[in-house]
Amino acid sequence: MSSSPPPRTKILWLARLERRLHSWRERRARGRGLRPQVTGFPGYGGEDWVRVVGRVLIAPPMRKDASGEYASVRGWRSFVAVPVGYAQVRITVQGTTHEVVADRGGVIDTVVPARLDPGWQTVTMSVEDSEPAETRVFIVASDVRFGVVSDVDDTVMVTALPRPLLAAWNSFVVDEHARQPVPGMAVLLERLTRENPGTPVLYLSTGAWNVAPTLIRFLRRHLFPPGSILLTDWGPTHDRWFRSGKDHKSSNLQRLAAEFPQIRWLLVGDDGQHDDQIYTKFAIEHPGHVAAVAIRRLSPTEAVLAGGRTVVDDHSAANVPWVTESDGAGLLERLEDVGIVSTDPHA
Repeated sequence: MSSSPPPRTKILWLARLERRLHSWRERRARGRGLRPQVTGFPGYGGEDWVRVVGRVLIAPPMRKDASGEYASVRGWRSFVAVPVGYAQVRITVQGTTHEVVADRGGVIDTVVPARLDPGWQTVTMSVEDSEPAETRVFIVASDVRFGVVSDVDDTVMVTALPRPLLAAWNSFVVDEHARQPVPGMAVLLERLTRENPGTPVLYLSTGAWNVAPTLIRFLRRHLFPPGSILLTDWGPTHDRWFRSGKDHKSSNLQRLAAEFPQIRWLLVGDDGQHDDQIYTKFAIEHPGHVAAVAIRRLSPTEAVLAGGRTVVDDHSAANVPWVTESDGAGLLERLEDVGIVSTDPHA
């Protein structure tokens, strides 16, 4: 007896509707004389390849103040730009141009061949007849053995993101200059990169690509070490209302393990979402790729605002150093205790 195919879900219909809405907005924007631009986000690479990340958008120009900073940027502005799906993008590395296609949300996340010197290097991207836009990629030297992967929300930036109303308020209303860093985290990450020259830093978050420019400015303004940005695209997929943040983080960790088999990562997160669970699973499956795990413990108030804690009580199976504290200064001390950070601050 043959089985009938499963019925199409409403989520697939919603994803199609989202695409039609974006197409309609794109036509209106082009009709007003606006044209697509490509914005590059910091990527990374190895000896003979680079992962280039960016997004194609149609957006009105934003006003800057005398210092060159964007003036009074409310969160909602990050979400009103029109994504240009399936745009043809030209990526130029060392004089060689590669033609790639953005996804349906305008996101470019692709690997192209290149042999670049270790450290920060520049590549360019362009779309249609726009001026080439520069972006940077961090090339990891083959002899580097240590790296840092850090969550963003409630790990380096105070957001209390999981609570829906607060998420909406923080994402759409709050001026980006009002966002506050988690105390001590910038010092911790800077210390790690200073003690380990050539260390790749990756900010891995479930946040939307819409907020990537805001996040980059936040990290620079609060003196966090520069790093690659790995976000996700909000919205419906073929089988769910929203993309899975847990899957996004887990798949990128698996990818890093495959791309850099020689590196052991310090995984930094908080106990307000699923970092503890995700890192535990990854450390059990890939103990040779994890140097340690550092979990920021939310305050009782923050935990309530974040919708509670999601922690794994038993980390013994992970077999890696596991530390937890309420801020960056405390985590720094705990990492000194387990030998991840030198006890000499001037080392």
